[in-house]
Amino acid sequence: MTSPSVAVPPSNMKAAGWMAGWLAAMLILLVAGREVTRELNVFQIMEMRSVIGLFMLYPLIHINGGLAGMKTSRPFTHICRNVFHYAAQYGWFVALTLIPLAQVVAIEFTMPIWTALLAVSFLGERLNLWKILAIVLGLVGVIIIVQPGAAQISPGQLIMVMAAVGFGVGIVLVKSLTRTDSAVVIIFWMLTIQSAIGLIPALYSWHWPSAHIWPWIFVIAFSGTYSHYCFTQAMRYADATVVVPMDFLRVPLSAMVGWLIYSERLDAATVVGAALILTGNLLNLKRSAAPARAAT
Repeated sequence: MTSPSVAVPPSNMKAAGWMAGWLAAMLILLVAGREVTRELNVFQIMEMRSVIGLFMLYPLIHINGGLAGMKTSRPFTHICRNVFHYAAQYGWFVALTLIPLAQVVAIEFTMPIWTALLAVSFLGERLNLWKILAIVLGLVGVIIIVQPGAAQISPGQLIMVMAAVGFGVGIVLVKSLTRTDSAVVIIFWMLTIQSAIGLIPALYSWHWPSAHIWPWIFVIAFSGTYSHYCFTQAMRYADATVVVPMDFLRVPLSAMVGWLIYSERLDAATVVGAALILTGNLLNLKRSAAPARAAT
C-alpha cells in the first residue's frame, strides 16, 4: 500500500482508470437512488448508506492497520469537507424527486467551474489551455444534451445548482486531503462524520424499508462508498482540473442508461453533446500527459 504521507507519481492514465470505476458506481447509484427515494426519506437513505458503508469498508480498514491506522492530523478539514458534501448530497437526492433525471445530472456539471476556480485559488493549480478547453467543451456538450428552454427556473433546479457548488468545495478539500491522508482514511472519516451528522434527522423520519427496497439500499451503500474510494484515488494521481472534466462523461452515459433501462429517447443532440464531452477529455488527457511524465 502507498504511504499516506508519500506523494504518488502523477499518472493521467491511472487517474482515468480510477475515474472509470467512479463513473460505473455513480451510474448504478443514480438508478438505485431514484428507486429508493420513492419510498424512503432522504435523511434515512443517507444515514443507512453511511452506516452500512462503514461495514462494507471494513476489509480495506483492516488491511490498512485497523482503526489505529485511521488516525488523521487534519480532523477540521475532514469535518469541513463532509459538512459541504453532506449538504450537497442531500440536495442531489432531493433534486431527484423534483426535476427530471437529465436535469439533475446536467446541472451537477456546473461543478467543474467551481472546482477549477477553487483549485486555482486554494491549491495553486494552473489552468492551461487544454484544461480550459475540456471544461468549455464539456459545458457546451451538456447544454446541447439538455437543450434548456425558456421555462421558469424551478426550486429543484436551484437546489441542484447549490448542490453543485457544495460538491465543488468538497472536491477541492478532498484533493488537499490526499496530500496527507490515504484514500481509505478519507472515506472512513467521510462515512463516520456523515453518520453523526444525519443520525437525529434519520431517526426522526425513520420508516422501515419494505423487502424489495433493501437490495437497492445495499447497492447505494456499496456504490456510494467505493465510488468515493475510486474518486479519491484518481485525485492522488492527477490535478483536480484534470480529473473533474473526466466526470463530464457521466452526462451521455446517464442518457444511455436511461435509454437502456427506462426506454428514454436517445436523440442526435445527445450524440453530438457526448462527442464534444469525449473530445474535450481526450485532448485534456493527451496534452497533460507530457508534464505528468516529466514529473515522474
